[in-house]
Amino acid sequence: MSTAELASSYAALILADDGVEITADKLQTLLKAAKVVDVEPIWTQLFAKALEGKDVKDLLSNVGSGGGAAAAGPAAAAGGAGGAAEEAKEEEKEEEKEESDEDMGFGLFD
Repeated sequence: MSTAELASSYAALILADDGVEITADKLQTLLKAAKVVDVEPIWTQLFAKALEGKDVKDLLSNVGSGGGAAAAGPAAAAGGAGGAAEEAKEEEKEEEKEESDEDMGFGLFD
């Protein structure tokens, strides 16, 4: 991660912690106050656009919560296993038909 990215990230976190809306101008102002001069304006614009309308504190507190949905998936699949097996058989039959259509009695290089 470059210095510009890291500085913009920290500036966005500071603004979010203070409850201030994250904009490119506010990020630039904060970076100038911290005497970080090597940050191009594109970085602050990117961070402001990416975080527009997002609750940064909520994003940070829910970083690892994506694993809970995977546990519900197998339980739901077990309930509908009979229907899924039938669908799989139908798909296999369709694939077999398609494969049999490929053999037309001549080869590509004949």
